[in-house]
Amino acid sequence: MSMEVKAALERLLQRYVEDHQRVAGTLPTQQFDPAWVSECQFGEPDSDGMIHWRPRERAVVADFSGLERALDVELHADIKCFYGSYWGGVMAFEAEEGGVSLIQIWNHDDFDRLVENILGHAMAKQRGKAPLTIFVACTDEGEHMLSVENDSGRVVLEEPGSPPIREVSPSLVELLNRLDPAVASGR
Repeated sequence: MSMEVKAALERLLQRYVEDHQRVAGTLPTQQFDPAWVSECQFGEPDSDGMIHWRPRERAVVADFSGLERALDVELHADIKCFYGSYWGGVMAFEAEEGGVSLIQIWNHDDFDRLVENILGHAMAKQRGKAPLTIFVACTDEGEHMLSVENDSGRVVLEEPGSPPIREVSPSLVELLNRLDPAVASGR
């Protein structure tokens, strides 16, 4: 596992929670769904049905071996660390590229959905003869997403099923280090 990615992610998640508490006066919230619980939820739903949450380190790191066997490729260590270290909700950030929503895993079922989505994305990449990328964030611009190129570890801007449009960061660590929580800007 990439310890640099884990450290950068930990700092970013902490800044997100701190900014949210400073601006909103509370931990992040989302609509409570009794069929969609997470280890990162805290307390009971409020009168509006919202529940507080904060990113929480996983007791057991996520296992990507089944996905790797299905793809017949070893996933980049940064990707496994990014998705395998914490439970959390989707969080809004600002980047040079504009607004981005960082994808995190809410619960075990969400992890299964992620694996299915990665498989579909990988098959589209194979059909298009494009390098394998794994998405880590959605952008505010249409269907664009930020993805880690599996072979190189660089972060690229792309659309589903298409070759990368351009590099946005030489590494996931560098991207995580330059994101700013969007809570302060009203998101």
